[in-house]
Amino acid sequence: MESRDWIREGIRAVGSGAVAVPLAVLNIPLFLLFLVSLLLTPVLGLGLVLMPLVTKLVRARADLARRLASGWGAPIARPYLPRPERAVLGGLRHFRWILRDPATWRDLAWLLPGAIGGLALGVLSLALPLYGAEGILLIPLWVSLGVEYGYGAIWPIDTIGEGFLSLPQGVVILAVGVAAAPYLRRADAWFSRLFLAPTKAAELRLRVSQLTTTRADTVDAQAAELRRIERDLHDGAQARLVSLGMTIGLAEAIVDIDPAGARELMAEARESSSAALVELRHLVRGIHPPVLAERGLEGAVRALAMALPIPVTVTAVLPGRLDTPVESAAYFAVAEVLANATRHSGATAITVDLWHDGGALVMGVGDDGRGGADPSGGTGLRGIERRLAAFDGTMSLSSPPGGPTVVTMELPCALSSPRTSPSSGTV
Repeated sequence: MESRDWIREGIRAVGSGAVAVPLAVLNIPLFLLFLVSLLLTPVLGLGLVLMPLVTKLVRARADLARRLASGWGAPIARPYLPRPERAVLGGLRHFRWILRDPATWRDLAWLLPGAIGGLALGVLSLALPLYGAEGILLIPLWVSLGVEYGYGAIWPIDTIGEGFLSLPQGVVILAVGVAAAPYLRRADAWFSRLFLAPTKAAELRLRVSQLTTTRADTVDAQAAELRRIERDLHDGAQARLVSLGMTIGLAEAIVDIDPAGARELMAEARESSSAALVELRHLVRGIHPPVLAERGLEGAVRALAMALPIPVTVTAVLPGRLDTPVESAAYFAVAEVLANATRHSGATAITVDLWHDGGALVMGVGDDGRGGADPSGGTGLRGIERRLAAFDGTMSLSSPPGGPTVVTMELPCALSSPRTSPSSGTV
């Protein structure tokens, strides 16, 4: 790690420690509030209202601890049971949901140890850097003013010369404190993870819930796709084929009495058949493009990029082919992102990077447009997330105002049919 990086990380850790101290202190009143609400439960049903409110505060505090821990390399999933239907605040169903959730009691068990550990580690994260800064900034001033004091290895400081010896000591202590602060924050994060992470049963429950949601989204997407295909067939190729049949029938009826008119109708039928064939080809491309089957993901993305009005640089390092369903999902995900960039970004250049790393296909699409992309803004990004989620894939978006926009998509998959030559180019 470069010197600037560890200094930057150390400063961030010191700031995190400053935040951790008051948050750790906050755990204590939350713990007492929870106990009071539990004791008041038999008293006129006050606990039915008070406990859910206190639990909401406790969960908000625990969620904040999970987010902070994730920032220091200890990601923690949210383990709570889903809220049952018709569970309203102050109702018995809502109250039972809270009491029967094991995560409620794990949060309670974490509050006091989290307060002690967070306070201790937070104070340590702050103490060494502040003590070092004191030696650099304050000790020489105090000695020059005649204040009796001591610092580091010199107790007490009797002369101005001894006072200025605090400067190198302060520099060393400050450097050690800044270097040690990230490790202290990681220790705090992993300590929180011991209490706040889901149990194996909770992880399995969350996984089942995720798969259920993904399956429902996939079924909905497939139903919508089938409706689109049916609509395109009905309004396009089917209508043309019906018209084609009628034209041929009319030509058969007049061929003996008006051969010239019959020839004109047959020519019209030939044009209709060509148009129907073109529409069917477009429909097939929307289901599974032939170029994808023939040339694989890289070739299909290059062919797609060639049709765009914006220059697209495609870089691919794919030593093999993907399974057909994964390849199709990846292609349409990239196609949707490229379509969004073309329509909405105002970009002058787009880059597409494809590579396989750690058992996953990674796809990055970036543009130099205006930025500010929002998945909730109806730009198709939610549809991409649903498409990828069917294969346990993920999508992340970085699009600050003013750009650039970078969409990174990952699909867990294996490769087959090894190929040795990575390639890149602008199309």
